[in-house]
Amino acid sequence: MKILVGYNGSSESQAALALAGDYARQLGGHVMVVTSTEGGKGERPEDIAQAEAHLSEVKAMMNSQGITTEVFQTARGMSPGEDLVRLATEQAVDLIIVGVEKRSRAQKLLLGSTAQYVILKAPCPVLSTK
Repeated sequence: MKILVGYNGSSESQAALALAGDYARQLGGHVMVVTSTEGGKGERPEDIAQAEAHLSEVKAMMNSQGITTEVFQTARGMSPGEDLVRLATEQAVDLIIVGVEKRSRAQKLLLGSTAQYVILKAPCPVLSTK
């Protein structure tokens, strides 16, 4: 079983990662952790380095728990939601786990929701956690 987790370091994404670890242990799964940014001129080198460091820590932590883990940092010019859905399709993922951040109606309207996009567009089941 391939489990994809969207990870940005937030408490919600950490909860998603923990849940993915539980599922992987119980089902003999493989966890893929992705941090997605849109890239381009707005991307600062220190942000990229920080994301890489976080992903290295995540991989080491998951591997130390006996969970086979791959990490990806993508910057393909897409929104994080689009990137997660595309990666899930390309990698034939069986389950996506995303953390859901509580937002007001106005924030949802103005900012959109990565989790909402993934839930509606994913090629496989999506499990959300908060």
